[in-house]
Amino acid sequence: MTDRQLASLVRALVAPESDAALWATLRRHTQARIGLGRAGSALPTRHRLELQAAHAAARDAVHSPFRPEAVAGALTGVPTVRVRSAAADRLTYLQRPDLGRRLDDVDRAHLPRDEWDVVFVVADGLSSRAVHEHAAPVIRETTALLPSGWRVAPVVLAEQARVALGDDVAHALGAELVVVLIGERPGMSAADSLGAYLTHTPRPGRTTDADRNCLSNIRPPLGLSYAGAAAKLVALMGRARELGATGVTLKDDSDPALSAG
Repeated sequence: MTDRQLASLVRALVAPESDAALWATLRRHTQARIGLGRAGSALPTRHRLELQAAHAAARDAVHSPFRPEAVAGALTGVPTVRVRSAAADRLTYLQRPDLGRRLDDVDRAHLPRDEWDVVFVVADGLSSRAVHEHAAPVIRETTALLPSGWRVAPVVLAEQARVALGDDVAHALGAELVVVLIGERPGMSAADSLGAYLTHTPRPGRTTDADRNCLSNIRPPLGLSYAGAAAKLVALMGRARELGATGVTLKDDSDPALSAG
């Protein structure tokens, strides 16, 4: 929250306004459902229906199939490779997180190994909707900001994938860095939130969350913008190469204003 927004919030709390006007002012500063009122002992019908619709959207985000061809089509002119995890179907993926972290053996053999500086992995995760809407713009913005000379591997489109699948993919490709763009767990306020996980020298089975940096809630206009995410990613990627590490060793020192794009 900016200083201006904070000042506006404080004024709203101390001003002699009606309850309805006060709640309206507060709602401008959050996506949380606050001040919904009641009808008897329950929520008003309108708000109850809104909650049911949000719950349905979250369920749809989890179960809707990943369409890698749609992401590939949005990445005009960018080479892509399609892979799968060891989870054979969606039900297995949801019940066996360990299989979603492991690359299918047949697909591993087809990855083009080279001395890549970075590979972008687009993973469906728990919201294919987030990936379909936001992954391609983030990749385009990020690669446009990378200094010349960076060797970028073909974008890997991974189905039934968890974050750690990127470790397996990057190791098979020989990439120094991996950026996993993945659909985050949907909630009642957002079903299209994209996360970006950066890892240096990833190794399957040996890399933990403490070794990663994460940008969360990439979903303009209500979350982190594409330009803001790209600027933060490029800054972190450059610093990661200098330090030879990511995660708890690497701090995000970029301008907080980047979050607004």
